[in-house]
Amino acid sequence: MLPSQQGYDRAITVFSPDGRLYQVEYAIETVKRGTIAIGIKCKDGIVIAVEEKPKKLQISETAQKIFQIDDHVGVAAAGYIPDARSQVDNARFFSQSNKMIYDEPVEVEIIAKHLADQCQQFTQYAGVRPYGVALILGGVVNKISQLYLTDPSGTYISYDAIAIGANSDEVTNFLEKTYKNDLSLEDASVLAAAGIYLSSEDKEGTDHIRMAQIKSETGMYEIISKEQIVNYAKTAKEKYPHEQK
Repeated sequence: MLPSQQGYDRAITVFSPDGRLYQVEYAIETVKRGTIAIGIKCKDGIVIAVEEKPKKLQISETAQKIFQIDDHVGVAAAGYIPDARSQVDNARFFSQSNKMIYDEPVEVEIIAKHLADQCQQFTQYAGVRPYGVALILGGVVNKISQLYLTDPSGTYISYDAIAIGANSDEVTNFLEKTYKNDLSLEDASVLAAAGIYLSSEDKEGTDHIRMAQIKSETGMYEIISKEQIVNYAKTAKEKYPHEQK
């Protein structure tokens, strides 16, 4: 440990002399060590996809890193997943409360800001630690697709496409090169599958891929079947062969 760092990484409320909050940086590092999560906004809706690595005897029917917030909003997480479940429960309560009060679907940005505000509070007070998870929130409101990222520092940013987790910089560069505003929902799903293969050590099979879509036409969140993921993965290998090596 560097002499200038000693003592400053023990309390969340103390800045180091060079203006850093080490506990927040450690939390962001936790996100980088998680498996990849990808969110893509397209003309037909939203695609969120994650890599999960089930153990040999694990029953993996239920996705562990993709969550439904409301009928029209889904979340993909990377990092410390128990923290993600806590934030998802908070977001669900907030979303339902908003619906009861205003009698309309909550904007994705409003949920993202609410969760980011809580993350920021956990960088400010003693006796707590930052959340060790980043979230990609995607949804459709009034047939308009919205995609946001929140991280442990309390930042929330809107994206067209974004990746978080292990090798996310490489996947984000891939998305920057291949993303187009006129992507269809199917093309975006293929792109998400290609991004997961690019990050993952497992270049074959689809048991490690989980995916969900929110279509602009219906505005409804739905989990993609294993059979459909197989089709997306096959197309991804054909369309982006250099990314599978």
